[in-house]
This record gives sequence, structure tokens and C-alpha cells, in this order.
Amino acid sequence: MIKNGDRYNDIYNYRNSRHFIETVKEARRFDNQNNKNLVIFAGACQSYFEALIEAGANFASSPARILIDFIDPLIVAKSIAIADRNKYITIDDFVNELRDGKKGINGLGARGKKNVIIM
Repeated sequence: MIKNGDRYNDIYNYRNSRHFIETVKEARRFDNQNNKNLVIFAGACQSYFEALIEAGANFASSPARILIDFIDPLIVAKSIAIADRNKYITIDDFVNELRDGKKGINGLGARGKKNVIIM
């Protein structure tokens, strides 16, 4: 958010969110064309959370417009990466590992990416 910005639903009150939003939309277009099944985490500290989710991100920061911990996006990525592809992961699966919980990061969820091969 820009300094003294108080209209949370105005994209012009955010420095970089419009760039994140366009990137998420482009990634989703690519994903739909190539059926790659991307999991997208978007945003940074004090981002326009609602617009990022609406653009197609699975998880985004920062619903409470706070500064997030730099490790939190890595926790999200790790949780998705190590979860079996048949399991649907939501924020509730790793919220206790996040510094600020659902205030810092939230989202809709995603299918795990780990392929289990049984021989």
C-alpha cells in the first residue's frame, strides 16, 4: 500500500499489485493453454489480496495488509510440493507454521504436487 492509502479496493493505492495481477492472469492463460496445472502464489507485503485471488492465484499475501515474513511463501511452496497429488491442500494444513497466520497469507488451496510411485 502506498503511504496514507486507505481505500483498500483501489488498485492505485498499491505500488506493485497491478503488476502481480497481470502476471497471474498471464500465467493462468499459459496454464489453460498447456494444461500444466500451475499453483500460483502471488503478492508481497501489503498487496491487494482480493484482486490477486480473483486474477487466479491459489494463495496470496496479504489479506490484512501487513508485512509478511519472508519465509512464509516458502512454507506454502513446501507444503504443496511435499503433499501427495491426490490431496487438496488448504491454508489450514500449514497455517500454524506461518508467522502471522491467515492475516499474512491466505488462499483457495491447491492439489499437492508429489507423485508417489509404488513399485
